[in-house]
Amino acid sequence: MNWGEILPQSFYRCDALDVGRDLLGMLLVRDGVVLRITELEAYRHPGDTANHCRFGHTTRNAPMWGPPGHAYLYQCYGIHHMLNLVTGEEGEGAAVLIRSCEPVAGLETVRARRGDREGPDLLTGPGKVGAALALDRSWSHHPLFEPGGLEVCFGRPPEVVLVGPRVGIGYADPAHVAAPWRLAAGGTSWVSHRRRLW
Repeated sequence: MNWGEILPQSFYRCDALDVGRDLLGMLLVRDGVVLRITELEAYRHPGDTANHCRFGHTTRNAPMWGPPGHAYLYQCYGIHHMLNLVTGEEGEGAAVLIRSCEPVAGLETVRARRGDREGPDLLTGPGKVGAALALDRSWSHHPLFEPGGLEVCFGRPPEVVLVGPRVGIGYADPAHVAAPWRLAAGGTSWVSHRRRLW
């Protein structure tokens, strides 16, 4: 089935917060699994003290410094693989973390990869999204704007966008901890930490 046009690389060549707002409702597509993006966090350039690039270029964060429209995968707690979409201009070090999604197609595959869980628990959390798409760090640098592999396609933007603080960044400066740089679709239960959104 055709899931619509793939987002062009130029889509990502903006500030992470602007790209994030436009990504809500778009579709992650890989091998028959299609997920609608319902929640994400922006990690901006420059000066964002929660950003993985805050201390400069490393082997781990190298994909974030690359061209926009590529994937950046990192492993959390040695278990969860977190999908980020690189934004801005090359050399800026910015990305959007995909936090939650809603299944559109391939539900049985998603359930099998997620231990036969059901409902929003399947996909409300960044590690769950990575597992549902069977992603690992080998997907870093993957171009999301080319056919094949993992693609991001046009979808239906939500009518209402909720905002709130990002999750799990207590190490950052207080202003960045409180910044409303987590965005989510309104009117859906496929969102994590709902009480911290407005």
